[in-house]
Amino acid sequence: MRYTISVALASLLAGPALAEVPRVVTDLPPVHSLVAQVMGDLGEPDLLLGQGADPHSFQLRPSQARALANADLVVWIGPEMTRWLERALEGRKGEELRLMQVAGTHLQDFGEGAAHDHAGHGHDHADEDHDHAGEGHEHADEGHSHGDEAHDHADEDHDHAGEAHDHGEHEGHSHTGLDPHAWLDPENAQLWLTAVARELGHLDPENAATYAANAEAARAALAELDRETAARLEQAQNHPFYVFHDAYGYFAGHYGLTVQGSVSAGDAAAPGAAHLADLRAEMAGAPRCIFPEAQHDAKLARQIAQETGAKAGPALDPSGSTLEPGPQLYANLIRGLADGILSCVAP
Repeated sequence: MRYTISVALASLLAGPALAEVPRVVTDLPPVHSLVAQVMGDLGEPDLLLGQGADPHSFQLRPSQARALANADLVVWIGPEMTRWLERALEGRKGEELRLMQVAGTHLQDFGEGAAHDHAGHGHDHADEDHDHAGEGHEHADEGHSHGDEAHDHADEDHDHAGEAHDHGEHEGHSHTGLDPHAWLDPENAQLWLTAVARELGHLDPENAATYAANAEAARAALAELDRETAARLEQAQNHPFYVFHDAYGYFAGHYGLTVQGSVSAGDAAAPGAAHLADLRAEMAGAPRCIFPEAQHDAKLARQIAQETGAKAGPALDPSGSTLEPGPQLYANLIRGLADGILSCVAP
């Protein structure tokens, strides 16, 4: 009898632990927003880089390091964006979802701002043997990493060797090779919603149907936002513009916009005198809009505008660092970029 009671108690005590919603940590605000939409009312993911935080000069607080260590799942863009997080994750036992490695993700190099054809698949992907809708690939191909297993990048289409950096000395990611700002392509975001739902369902089978339904609803809302944004930005398609740094290739390519050039090639390095001289000469010949950027002093961009006769637009925020975190942030980010660009370049 005593043994029977003990087994019953153990079963009762184990039940809630098994039914717990996974503890999830995310890196950037757009990623947090997508994961929050999938989790819905079941739980809320933690966000490492809150309002005002800069991914290129970020240092984990002790409480955040503990959250990473205890997380059941870490969802992040990948080391191409935040190399410091890769080091922080070394040796942990939980799961990872590296979004840049989700099969079907559209990837491009820096400087590829021309429009790309999603329907025709005329661009590189994280894995070419896949259905672009994201429904036909297996869980093992989702950019999924188990604990401290080694991650092999040898078979990737892009050479990442030139992108490695040490955030202890230089916090900016390299602006040659693979562009990590892939969240600015809404089709990637739609794909990632499905990948996040699949990963959460794997960890929490009891709520798998809810995650899947939330992801589907979020995909539908995002598809509608994408259609609306595309229609709005048609009037900006033949109006090249300049930005503070080369972070907008995915957004520009997706919506058929032209980024003519940038003030800075990297987030953490001041532009050289020769580059600025060339930029001023180019812009003086054909004055256009130039956009400062959140997290960076707008003085230089405005000075260039004044000197060249260009029009200074509002500060763009490619990572959502100035927005209120939450499920609504991703949509607000896309709308905000469209609003900012149209306020300056629309005829």
